[in-house]
Amino acid sequence: MAADEPLVLGIETSCDETGVGIVRGTTLLADAVASSVDTHARFGGVVPEIASRAHLEAMVPTIERALKEAGVSARDLDGIAVTSGPGLAGALLVGVSAAKAYAYALGKPLYGVNHLASHICVDQLEHGPLPEPTMALLVSGGHSSLLLAPDITADVRPLGATIDDAAGEAFDKIARVLNLGFPGGPVIDRLAKEGDPKSIAFPRGLTGPRDAPYDFSFSGLKTSVARWIEAKRAAGEEVPVRDVAASFQEAVVDVLTRKAVRACKDEGVDHLMIGGGVAANSRLRALAQERCERAGIRLRVPRPKLCTDNGAMVAALGAEMVARNRLPSDLELSADSSLPVTEPHVPGAAHAHAHAHSHDHVHEISKDNLYS
Repeated sequence: MAADEPLVLGIETSCDETGVGIVRGTTLLADAVASSVDTHARFGGVVPEIASRAHLEAMVPTIERALKEAGVSARDLDGIAVTSGPGLAGALLVGVSAAKAYAYALGKPLYGVNHLASHICVDQLEHGPLPEPTMALLVSGGHSSLLLAPDITADVRPLGATIDDAAGEAFDKIARVLNLGFPGGPVIDRLAKEGDPKSIAFPRGLTGPRDAPYDFSFSGLKTSVARWIEAKRAAGEEVPVRDVAASFQEAVVDVLTRKAVRACKDEGVDHLMIGGGVAANSRLRALAQERCERAGIRLRVPRPKLCTDNGAMVAALGAEMVARNRLPSDLELSADSSLPVTEPHVPGAAHAHAHAHSHDHVHEISKDNLYS
């Protein structure tokens, strides 16, 4: 870790995790997270208004905790990065507003970055600089995508995506049918280890010869599993929860890994990066490793804590933006709930004027009050 590498704070509020990370270059210094998942559990899913309120309450304490953990002052930062999209509009707005306030008060450049590109970039904190191009499989509650990234800061190309339910969403819905609670991914992963993945032949969506080779569909699988469970209950039979969990999980990870390895072969890329919350799934990791080894592909998967939403991934992409001299965002940066993955960050055309009043008397007083 060199002292001249960019020191960046990242803020992530796209869903129900208030994440604040601090990195220097590709070295992680702090990763503070405040989760509101327990609050949402009784509703069986994330409630946007509750998530926004939780972010508002957690923001300043989480930033202060991250700065303390990293052993740095806010004045030492070289930039502030924030997820500006995609995600829940209200939740994103809290993070973007906070980032703009800190950037303005500190006189630091602001970088509005893409949530999906951040999930790719976080692997630099685990395994060093990303190969170029990088092939990435991103799987979470909101996204299932195959992406080719020749330059993570400026060139991310979508090869395929889910046409209906994302993989993580399917896990949550099946867990609900099985009365396993929310979120569904961890509990299904745990129960599946005690079940037989070959006991029930659930369908593999979009795997026919005429189907889009890199797109995903889990809605049909979800419906098939739900009907199978309903039929068992209607017949008065006990549902073999562990076998259902194992067979369902196998159907999901089979399709994900099969398509990802195919994309690597077709594009001539000799490595695969897997990110997003579902990347914490133990069976996905194991099957991906097995198939990648067989195909001569190097697998890169961050540790589970870096796979779920966190501020470290945002800081990692922000640091890369600074290192490559990418244009910062304007202070007029807004949240964009449908920000396309083809836009890794949101540069500002008027950045040269963004701090035109940086020496305003009120501004100087506010900075002294905040960071004296």
